[in-house]
Amino acid sequence: MRSQKPIIPSHSAADPGGPAIHRAASLAEEVYEAIFAQLMALKIPPGGRITVDALVREFNVSQTPIREALGRLEGEGLVVKTHLVGYSAAPQVSRRRFTELYQLRLLLEPDAARGAAAVMTDAALQALTEAAGVMSRPDGPDARARYSQFAREDALFHDKILAVAGNELIRETLAHQHTHFHIFRLMFHSRVTEEALDEHAAILAAFARHDPDEAERAMHSHIERSRDRLLPAFD
Repeated sequence: MRSQKPIIPSHSAADPGGPAIHRAASLAEEVYEAIFAQLMALKIPPGGRITVDALVREFNVSQTPIREALGRLEGEGLVVKTHLVGYSAAPQVSRRRFTELYQLRLLLEPDAARGAAAVMTDAALQALTEAAGVMSRPDGPDARARYSQFAREDALFHDKILAVAGNELIRETLAHQHTHFHIFRLMFHSRVTEEALDEHAAILAAFARHDPDEAERAMHSHIERSRDRLLPAFD
């Protein structure tokens, strides 16, 4: 009988190229983290085939946690399941789709930041500060792992702002696009995280001052600069 304890190699969110990852809260969660890290680091390239049997051998687990993890990643738009073919990594976002996503964000998120600033509480600001990752800049050499982690932090930060603003339709619309995971797969560069952290700090400062105009400007600038940082991926 195959052991249910995985021996997952270097493809964890903690270290895509190092020793076995630590146990997560559940086996499916641990497998999810490992596959997520491979996708974000492009170890599994966009459009690349993902074979369940190969992951079973690599991680030394049964098919059940593998399929659970892949189902979750499919829901996040990172994995595609095709009938009679199986799983593959989602294709890379096109330049046209990239432009459309940023147009949508510029229409919706600055206004949401304005609304959030007007109703910001101390508790909400604390939660946003934790989500922003402003206090967790990378110190070590594992930049790719940090990049993968920041993709999640960025998605959570923006989603929490939308939650504070209170428009659930806008929140659901943007979440459905899986914008953050797709754009972070475009290219790996330390500027993407370092500059974004400074921009997050500017947004938080506007929230702390309960300044809707400043919050709107800071969010608009952040999204524009994010777009401009990633555009070279299409050159």
